[in-house]
Amino acid sequence: MNKHLVIFAVLLVLLAIPLLAAEPTGLELVENVYDRPEGEGMQSNLKMILINSRGSQRIREIRQFRKTFENLEKKVMYFRSPADVRNTSFMSWDYDEAGRNDDQWIYLPALNKVKRISSDSKGDYFMGSDFTYDDLGDRHPGSDVHKVIGQEELSGELCFVVESLPREDDYIYSRTVSWIVEGKWFALKKDFYDEDGELLKTLSVENYENIDGYWIVTGSTMFNLQRDHKTIMTLDEVELDQDISSSMFSERMMARGLK
Repeated sequence: MNKHLVIFAVLLVLLAIPLLAAEPTGLELVENVYDRPEGEGMQSNLKMILINSRGSQRIREIRQFRKTFENLEKKVMYFRSPADVRNTSFMSWDYDEAGRNDDQWIYLPALNKVKRISSDSKGDYFMGSDFTYDDLGDRHPGSDVHKVIGQEELSGELCFVVESLPREDDYIYSRTVSWIVEGKWFALKKDFYDEDGELLKTLSVENYENIDGYWIVTGSTMFNLQRDHKTIMTLDEVELDQDISSSMFSERMMARGLK
């Protein structure tokens, strides 16, 4: 073989090595999702539509707020309607620390009491929806072992498919699989498997928007295959980088509610 051809072939191999090495790991992909910028403070309206196996619907309207602190994100929801859930509120403090559980509270007007959600209750479904209390928090990437298992095109987006296995033995899901959009850094789809390894539910993103330079999911559906029940969530009137008072994220404010 011509020595120049040999040198050229070697150069091609050497140039390809950095490209192969640049392939992101599962952990890096999940960290990018976890760290996706969403503004320092957000307020928005949230509509939650619960649909059972017979097609019957229940609609719940919520006002929600989020604020980022150092190594901590606080979120609170205030239910506005219907009447049977009006003035119920839910708050979550999500810590940027692997192995540390989120702190969560719920205020039930009928009891006139703020109740802390125990770790044993994190697998319970939230207000009749298909989201557990655990789903409403931000799971730290270090809590799972992540592996890229492929790439797929989904809804016109090229996604990395990442399998995540929990480090703890008693976690409510045996594994999850996420379809992550590179660059926009959110999961366009996520499958949740139960403790027996059976597919339990799927979260699908239907709408997302670039609002003030941030990619925000504005429409999603959680479909529980085993219950034949789904929850549609839509956001509107999204305002980002808002100066939200820290007092909004307190048990006192939860009990007081929005006037």
